[in-house]
Parts: sequence; structure tokens; C-alpha cells
Amino acid sequence: MAHIHDLTALEQAAAVRRREISPVEIAEHYLDRIARLDPRVGAYVTVTPELALEQAHKAEARVLAGEDTPPLLGVPVPIKDLNLVKDVPIHFGSAVYDDFVAPVDDSVVERLREAGTVMLGKTATPEFGMPCYTETSVSPPTRTPWDLSRSAGGSSGGAAAAVAAGLAPAAQGSDGAGSIRIPASVCGLYGIKPTRGRISFAPIIPDLAGLSTNGPLARTVADAAALLDAMAHGNPGDLYHAPPPELGSFAAHVGRDPGRLRIARYAEPPVPGAVVDPEVLAAYEHASAELAALGHEVVDIAPPFSADLVPQFVTLWYAFSCMHPVDLTKQDRLRPLTAWLRERGYATPAPDFLQAQSALQLATRFGLMVTDEYDAVLTPTVTAPPRPVGWFEEGGDPEETFERMKRFAAFPAIYNVSGQPAVNLPLHWTAEGLPVGVMLAGRFGDEATLIAVSAQLEAARGGFWGDLRPSVW
Repeated sequence: MAHIHDLTALEQAAAVRRREISPVEIAEHYLDRIARLDPRVGAYVTVTPELALEQAHKAEARVLAGEDTPPLLGVPVPIKDLNLVKDVPIHFGSAVYDDFVAPVDDSVVERLREAGTVMLGKTATPEFGMPCYTETSVSPPTRTPWDLSRSAGGSSGGAAAAVAAGLAPAAQGSDGAGSIRIPASVCGLYGIKPTRGRISFAPIIPDLAGLSTNGPLARTVADAAALLDAMAHGNPGDLYHAPPPELGSFAAHVGRDPGRLRIARYAEPPVPGAVVDPEVLAAYEHASAELAALGHEVVDIAPPFSADLVPQFVTLWYAFSCMHPVDLTKQDRLRPLTAWLRERGYATPAPDFLQAQSALQLATRFGLMVTDEYDAVLTPTVTAPPRPVGWFEEGGDPEETFERMKRFAAFPAIYNVSGQPAVNLPLHWTAEGLPVGVMLAGRFGDEATLIAVSAQLEAARGGFWGDLRPSVW
């Protein structure tokens, strides 16, 4: 039999239901791998073996009692360290919160627990989730398992590294400007940024401009769809709500024939100074060719969102960096980039913030008039293959770090502004063995089409996107 970590999340759940594998065996297997391998990868900031084994024993008892089992019973799914898990330390990627324990669960954590998942621990995230790389003052740098000298991206870098290294079968992440899709690209995974309002941030985290959402990272489309089904929910008081999926679930669209789709594409980055690496262009062209070979119409379009929006988005990013309260006696613990962002955020007048948000909404209304003419839009996910650890902060100038972030992550944030769903497709590896993803965005509320065509592409590759594995596997 294959090793436990070779099985997909759904295969593990099926094996648990058939009593072929115990949830306790699964948890112990992953905890052992984390202890042996994670010092090299840096995926976890907190490991919770006692909680994981307690949950696994409860799951095993349910199976032995012959109870109806939830869909992901016994499957380990770690939680990103921006999300609250009651009685578990949470750092938000910052030394400022080195002694803080979450008082409640986020509602998405409750939903994952109801689905039967087991929490191995909290995955690493950069300070307050602001950077697109995961290098913090509370844990080692998070590295892509494909080349341990390179970054796993961010802000769901720990979540992506855990799945890509076989330290979890799937993971919960979140995405406010590409934070699921960026690490999915540099770690060779399938990641979904859902539609705005698809997954509630209750009870504490506010919706604000609706840029950020929780979402799944996985090795397969079916695993990601099942995790999205488990995570999707709304709560009273939420500002945004997404329409329910057709066919009753997202998992039902895995294997569904999407029909002949009209897919728009563009590769011009909407950030001044950004340059798309030849390997990224190769991934983009290969993806276009594969979609065309499956019978879809692929059409070149001009970018529907212009570079004029970048300053408005940056204004919001400055302000959102100030959302986390920081004890005045601990401000010196902030990393240089965070301190630089917060300084600018506190200097932003409220009218400037409102005008920036208004400009982004207006641009979204016009942009959707273009993208809604198509079933999906294809672009690169990021502009370059995985960057070396330390590259973003090279030279020690926070302003240059921020410019490098903007140029590297030039494509994903626009779909946080528009609220459209978007996925990273792990379709390309360089000659050096580095993953390079491409992004497919859909109409508002239509994750189903993205899942159907993603599964079609995955099947055309023979499943598992070619079944590649990094050496640490």
C-alpha cells in the first residue's frame, strides 16, 4: 500500500470509512513527518499533537460506533496562523503577539471541525498576512519544498509548504491579494480563492472592503472542492454573500463536462515596472494550448483593469496594515516592512481611503463588463518562478521590498478587488524543477465552472497534474 501521505485527502477519508486506516494512524504519521521534515521546510509555526490526537481518537470512536460520518472524518487539515482556534496560541506572524491565545474559534474552523477534520497545528504566515513571502520573527523562513533555498510565497506560505511537502493532505488558507494563489504557484498546488462572501470571517474578523477570503489549498481539484464545500458558509452580520453552487455542491462539478468555454487571456502585468519572466510566459502559453486542445475557445483581450488602479489599491493596503492593534511597548518588535506600511496607513486621511475604495469599485463595474463576456480569464499567477529566501528584503529597504512584492504579485490582487473567484493551476515546471502556476478567474459566484475545467485539465494530465513530487516527499 502507498504511504499515508501519498493518499489524497478524499482517499484518506474513504479509507477511514472502510476502516482500512485509523484516524489515529493518519495523525501520528503526519506528526512524525512534521517532526522530521518541518525544520527544513518551515511550514508550521505551532504544532498541536495533543489536540490532533484527541480529535483523531474521537474520529476513530465514531467510525467504530458505526455512526454516519462527515465527509472528511479523520483527515488532517492545518489552520493558517491568521485564523483563531480556541485555546491555541495565535501569532498573526508577529512577535507582537507572542503570548496571545485565541479566545474563540473562527467560524470556518468550526465548519472544518464539523466536517471531521483533524488539526495538526497552525501554519506559518508573514506578519499580519501583508507580505507575499513568509519570513517572520516568530519562526524560520517558509520554503517551497521544490527548492529549499527558495520562498514558499505568502501569505498562506506555511499552508502551501505543508501540503507540497506531504506534511498535510490539504490546508486552509486565506487570500487578500493573492495569498492562496501565490504560494500555490510557487509550491505546485491547486488553490482556490473563492467568490467574495463565500466563506464568513465571523465572529471577530471584519469583512471591510471584502478583499480577503478563506479558501483551500490541495494537491487535487477534488480535494480542494471538498474542502471548499466544508468551508463555505455565511453568518448573520456578514456584509457579503455569494450565491449557492449549482448541483448543490462544488464537489459535484469535479468530472462534470464544462462544455466548450470562451476563455479570455492576457499577460500584460497591470503594475508599472513589472516584467513577466520567460518561464511564466511559457507556462501561460502551454496552458492556453492545453485549453484549446480540450476544445475551448481562447481569445486574446486587452487587460480589463489598468495600472491606474495600483495607487488606489496601495492606499487600501497601507490602511489595512493598521488593523491589528499593537501594544505601544511592543512596536519595536514589528518587522521593518510592517512598520513602514503602518506609518503610511496612519498617515492616510479617511477621505483618501474612501476615494480609493470608490475608484476601485467603479473600475470593477467597468472591468466586469469585459470579463463577464467570457466564461473565464487566463493570466499568469505571478511574474517569476519562486524567489530565493531573503530576496524580497534584500538591501533592507522596506520601500524596495514593497516594490518587489508589487512587481512579483502583479496579477492576483485585481480579483480580490472585483470579488471574482480565481484558481491557481499547477501546469508547468521549469527545467530546474521549479513550479510555475497560471491563474484562471471566473464570473462572480461561479467557482463551479473553474472547478469543472480545472478537473478536466487535471484529468488530461493523467491526474495529480502529472504526479510530480519534490525530493523531500
